[in-house]
Amino acid sequence: MLTPPEEPAPHHRFSIFARLKSFTYAGRGLRALVQDEHNAWLHLAASLMALAAGFLLQISIAGWRWLVLAIAIVWLAEAFNTAIEEACDYINPEFDRAIGRIKDLAAGGVLIASIAAALIGLLTLAPPLLARIL
Repeated sequence: MLTPPEEPAPHHRFSIFARLKSFTYAGRGLRALVQDEHNAWLHLAASLMALAAGFLLQISIAGWRWLVLAIAIVWLAEAFNTAIEEACDYINPEFDRAIGRIKDLAAGGVLIASIAAALIGLLTLAPPLLARIL
């Protein structure tokens, strides 16, 4: 178990440079997510297909809100899942039943987000698609 530091972290003044640098770190994390995680490749493909369908079907602004939200939720879930898995592997690289349960719970969160996103995609994209083909 990690113990808190003896002394509180020093308080730093606000710095625009430091804030801009934090975008670099976030970008590095996103790049690692897309490059290293096979499930992220599936999310990327699904995201691109949903966006392409939205453009082709010329969905409404309200439809775009739902589509963007659904895509964002899946990516957030995948990023948190990956972070949890990597933290668990760092803390305990050996198999551990409790760590396995933690990882399963995090993966379950991604599954919930993915199912919800698929339903949102269907509810958003099916009406304009049906209107075109019927």
